[in-house]
Amino acid sequence: MQRQLGFTFSFPVKQTSVASGTLIKWTKGFTIDEMVGMDVVAELDKAIRRQGLDMKVTALINDTVGTLAAAKYVDNDAIAAVILGTGTNAAYIDHAHTIPKWYGSLPKSGDMVINMEWGNFRSSHLPLTEFDQALDAESLNPGEQIYEKLISGMYMGEIVRRILLKLAQEDSLFADNVPPKLESPYVLSTLHMLMMHQDTTPDLKTVGIKLKEILGIESTCYKTRKVVVGVCEVVARRSARLAAAGVYGILKKLGRDTVGPDKQRTVIAVDGGVYKYYTFFAQCMESTLRELLGEEVASSVVIKQAEDGSGTGAALLAASYSQCLQDEFST
Repeated sequence: MQRQLGFTFSFPVKQTSVASGTLIKWTKGFTIDEMVGMDVVAELDKAIRRQGLDMKVTALINDTVGTLAAAKYVDNDAIAAVILGTGTNAAYIDHAHTIPKWYGSLPKSGDMVINMEWGNFRSSHLPLTEFDQALDAESLNPGEQIYEKLISGMYMGEIVRRILLKLAQEDSLFADNVPPKLESPYVLSTLHMLMMHQDTTPDLKTVGIKLKEILGIESTCYKTRKVVVGVCEVVARRSARLAAAGVYGILKKLGRDTVGPDKQRTVIAVDGGVYKYYTFFAQCMESTLRELLGEEVASSVVIKQAEDGSGTGAALLAASYSQCLQDEFST
């Protein structure tokens, strides 16, 4: 019996059906030019057949929609999902009749999942610094994914590196020499940043070890290590607060930013390594959201960490399709 497969594809696609979609563009540093404009499901199905597997993709989703599906399956109050990892995106459930782009008959439920692709959000109100502008200009996709470049795991460490490089060049942060490795783009990852920022040793020993391992800086004084931690904190705090603003925007769109007569419970599912492992980031994002909502509204908003929400959601949707087929055959 042929198996149904859920396919999680976390890049912008023009989705023409539940199991087909053409790639609009790559993000997160990927560049496979010949795939742009191709149906990603058809290509995966070809690869599956080449392997001699009796499987077919029956549900194409991205990680955000998958996380939302998984969250909704276990908690009916889930109305949105956010990915905060290497990249970032969000999805939410809205009434189909409010969607200007929707054509055709409305779904039976009356609701629709909106894949925001919010990583590509841009606005004059976004706080772009010289470091952000330089990072964007030198990226593989200049002028695109601006919001993602401010808050996601792929870029936070790089922003920290660029700030430290300027401090080394103009203020002799690392004595008289500018460490050559510090001039290498993306040599400092967000994981490195996290480890230094969350150093709890009295003398910030971990920071010193990481600076030596990653940048080849033999020795640093406590004051220098403290500055490095401070830079990490500023970048992480800005990213977390901007992420919270995005979540607040969803709640505002859905009318969940005020206290209603029934004080509706609202669940936001969040997945991704930045949220899961960067404790400071997660706490700052949640406290900022409470600040934006006010304590009374915030008391009814629950942020739930999702475990492999995208994979679980893809499996659930493929299973739903399989069940629909069985129901059709049985009738």
